[in-house]
Amino acid sequence: MSERMPLRERKQQRAREQIVEAAFELFAERGFAAVTVADIAERAEVGRTTFFRYFGDKQEVVFSDEQAIVEALSERHRALPPVTDLVGAVAQLRAVATELCRELTADGEHYRVHERLLRENPELRDRAARKFARLFEIIRANLLERGASAEVAVLAPQLALACFAAGNALADGDPDVLPGAVDAMFERLGESGVER
Repeated sequence: MSERMPLRERKQQRAREQIVEAAFELFAERGFAAVTVADIAERAEVGRTTFFRYFGDKQEVVFSDEQAIVEALSERHRALPPVTDLVGAVAQLRAVATELCRELTADGEHYRVHERLLRENPELRDRAARKFARLFEIIRANLLERGASAEVAVLAPQLALACFAAGNALADGDPDVLPGAVDAMFERLGESGVER
């Protein structure tokens, strides 16, 4: 028998999901700058107080799944066998990155709106860059804890991040293209001699 989430938690989760859904609908319709917290709360049929219970501002809504993604990626990486060489570390990060791409694009429309918001709003691009910098630090720490040298611990996540950024740029907001584009960048990296 599976455990069900308590009613209160289910209601909280629904309210949070309604806010995110309403925000992304409005962002798609009007653009990020033209949408207010009051607009989002009204569309979600919640009060402003409820909005602020879940999110500090409308930027946080854009990155609503950020913490879960960072935690899942970190856990996935920690679950892999320790590697100390650059080739092995990059290979592991390739597998993690391509799986992450599939998760990010599971809801294609949400991904399209999110990517368009990042392209059109410098403050959101800056927030995304900080998110990736934090992820880099987590992976670096994981590699060091598992016995990699400082050089490998710094270089492997930077190479993986570069492959993700290049693949993301080539995908140009297309969720169907992103996983393959990122994987292809890792392939090109290997062809360049990193995996020899």
